[in-house]
Amino acid sequence: MALDGLAVILSLWMAAFFRPELNKIDWFELVPSKVIIPAVLYVLFPLIWVIIYSALSIYDGRKYLRAMDEFAMLSLAMLIASVSAAGILYFSYRDVSRALYLVFILFAYLICLVWRILARVYFRTQKSSPARARHVLVVGAGALGQKVKTQLLESQLPNLSFVGFVDDISDSLADAPLLLGDAHEIQDVLKQFEITDVVIALPHSAYHQMGEIVQKMEEMPVQIWVALGFFDLALYHTTIEDFAGIPMLDLRASAIDDYQRMIKRAFDVFFGSIALLLALPLMALSSLMVFLEDGSPVLFRQKRVGENGRLFEMLKFRTMLKNAEELQSQVEKQDVDGNIIHKSKKDPRITRIGRFLRRYSLDELPQFVNVIRGDMSLVGPRPEMPYMVENYQPWQRKRFAIPPGITGWWQINGRSDKPMHLHTEDDLYYIQNYSIFFDIQILIKTIWVVLIGTGSY
Repeated sequence: MALDGLAVILSLWMAAFFRPELNKIDWFELVPSKVIIPAVLYVLFPLIWVIIYSALSIYDGRKYLRAMDEFAMLSLAMLIASVSAAGILYFSYRDVSRALYLVFILFAYLICLVWRILARVYFRTQKSSPARARHVLVVGAGALGQKVKTQLLESQLPNLSFVGFVDDISDSLADAPLLLGDAHEIQDVLKQFEITDVVIALPHSAYHQMGEIVQKMEEMPVQIWVALGFFDLALYHTTIEDFAGIPMLDLRASAIDDYQRMIKRAFDVFFGSIALLLALPLMALSSLMVFLEDGSPVLFRQKRVGENGRLFEMLKFRTMLKNAEELQSQVEKQDVDGNIIHKSKKDPRITRIGRFLRRYSLDELPQFVNVIRGDMSLVGPRPEMPYMVENYQPWQRKRFAIPPGITGWWQINGRSDKPMHLHTEDDLYYIQNYSIFFDIQILIKTIWVVLIGTGSY
């Protein structure tokens, strides 16, 4: 907070110093050689920046472990702070040069960004001190405990070390490697190996022991974690919510937080509305082409599975024969692994105009209406058909953690060329790496993929 406050003060001073240099450019208004900024702004502006940064959790180190996430939120916070400060100037110090203010914003953003980059570089180059070293003990040497061990070892964090297991000794576990004792000996194990973190990874049948195990560690200075094995270690996002006065774990929480959802929804509504207006002439022409070849209906309405499994009606231009869904079973086939392949390059149900519309994704233009409604997003997982979802494996259902999209990571990595189960892997990759900048990158790449027309049928 102090560094950001100093950055804002320094930026004001630098803006005042450099503003007269802009007099050399014709389209900038002439200002005196020495610009005076009201002293109160040197106090007010740092407060505005720090308050807004705090409100947007910029200072929450655990929330923005990834540099890109922190820098994206910093950009949004800078925008909000800039607009807020501009509003204050409008109603108070209107004689402050607009060019000076823009120079100040540029300096403030760059300084706040640069010191964070330098800080991240510094911390990455520092060796972990013994005081920060974390020694992890896992309670439960079963399948879930082994998963936890594997994750800890694969993380390769320099200050994190896996010490071993504690479990009730049985014939199957007596010779298990790194088994340090049973649950009754946990206090001695914690002291002997200087444990800092304990992960409880018990099977469902042993959950009744959790209270007793936690009670044994009440007086020990350790962090206690619970691995929710029955909900899978790969959950993307869970939150603790107050439910009727009771703290509960929300397992169906969105994979993106409230701020990301706000930004994503605003992005969808703004650019979706613009895209819909620009697409109206193409939509009118496409409707006419479909009607002239095969009559009405022009639009194809189909139930699809959206966020958290909710059904919605997705809109497309009709590109197949009117009884296409009745002939679906004649087209579907399975690969050698039993995965469903439901598309074919030579699908006999596709009309002549429909094949053209599909090649350049013109059939998907009505989905901008779905985006405005909130059923879909511009970018997201593929909206799948309910009968296919019924055959999903459990890991594939995680793709419903966020709203489906018109385009997505799957669209720019194969489109129809890739079978459904590989679409799912692309969708999970997108969810795990989501950011608004990732959405923009996907949208830009989608334009080129559509223009080239490869992989779509």
